[in-house]
Amino acid sequence: MEIKRDFYLQKLISSKHNGMIKVVTGIRRCGKSYLLMNLFRQHLIEHGIQSDHIITLDLEDRRSKRLRNPDALLEWIDSQITEWKEPGDVPIEQMFYVMLDEVQLVPEFEDVLNSYLHIPNVDVYVTGSNSRFLSKDVITEFRGRGWEVHVTPLSFSEFSSAHPEWSYEAALDIYMTYGGLPYVCTLTDNRDKEEYLKQLFEKTYLTDIQERYHIRGSELMGELIDVVASGIGGMTNPTKIENTFRTTKGIAIGKNTIADYLEMLEDSFLVRKAVRYDVKGRRYIDTPHKYYFEDLGLRNARIGFRQIEKTHLMENMIYNELCRQGYTVDVGVVTHNTRNDAGQSKRVQLEVDFVCNRGAERVYIQSAYALPDKEKVEQEQASLIRINDSFRKVIVVADRYLSGYNDDGVRIVSLRDFLLKNDMAVVD
Repeated sequence: MEIKRDFYLQKLISSKHNGMIKVVTGIRRCGKSYLLMNLFRQHLIEHGIQSDHIITLDLEDRRSKRLRNPDALLEWIDSQITEWKEPGDVPIEQMFYVMLDEVQLVPEFEDVLNSYLHIPNVDVYVTGSNSRFLSKDVITEFRGRGWEVHVTPLSFSEFSSAHPEWSYEAALDIYMTYGGLPYVCTLTDNRDKEEYLKQLFEKTYLTDIQERYHIRGSELMGELIDVVASGIGGMTNPTKIENTFRTTKGIAIGKNTIADYLEMLEDSFLVRKAVRYDVKGRRYIDTPHKYYFEDLGLRNARIGFRQIEKTHLMENMIYNELCRQGYTVDVGVVTHNTRNDAGQSKRVQLEVDFVCNRGAERVYIQSAYALPDKEKVEQEQASLIRINDSFRKVIVVADRYLSGYNDDGVRIVSLRDFLLKNDMAVVD
């Protein structure tokens, strides 16, 4: 089975020869190595690059152990480059492409890679995924000369394309339960999927976090993950979580420690934080936030495949897809005045599930599993119709709702169209 990753492949293709080190990041087992070493390498060959001009090295391979020494690695790469060019235009056939997998295993790898920035006929690509090789490190360690391509687990479109024999409904149900890690996509037995996801979370992801931040025990971190996993789509903050630990688990843990642990989970690509944005006031609100998991299968595995509420899983899935499409995604708040039964004026805050910005484009989105009647439609669009600007207002609906605009100018989009058209900008 070959799973196409055209979205990320195009990102790598677009970054060719940009004078920077291309750094492919993402959680373990999301397909970074396959993208670089198979799909991108095949692209180069199909476009006329000779195989001896593509220098590949898997540093996780035991046979490469001696090359984990930075000086030995530098010497080996130099030996593979048979032509050295001076600054100026370089014919494509004289380019060399260096692709290193799991480069974090090399001490001082930044110095090794930076050594090739001034060589015009060498283009460098690397992957990294362990506790050290996280997003913040990419920004700092390459001194502004690193070009990050962040890879996520399979989108639903990628996932379903690997199983054309499944109906949309069957694929969606499996994806919501077991997520989009590529290896999971190849397994046929659900028990194997569950065991793989559970072990991966416990033995790999938690271990990486412990190593990076020198956490002596993983119990508290595990408890925190369970709380976050149980509350996807809900507003929370360290103080609220602190109270949850105290009242339901009998555990005393400070809110500052919880805030630090949440940041660790974000840095490790396991969860993403959506902050609140006051749409009318045009300002961010410090707290509370929402947290979403990078992969639904990992989230479900962490809590033993309980709490499979499709409304919340759908919201998490929409959030992930919007982030993949390049949007900055916030949680919107719309304040308006109304009157209670006694005729007294009061201010009410309504929520917009997602305020999405990409360049000059903005779209407001509500996630609704079903719109069975007019009352439900009015409830879902209450916040949207009170936003007085010209940007699109959208409700994404899971059931078989025909896409189109309603009388209030709100766009209704089926979840199927949203997931399979791959870009919110063309879902019209």
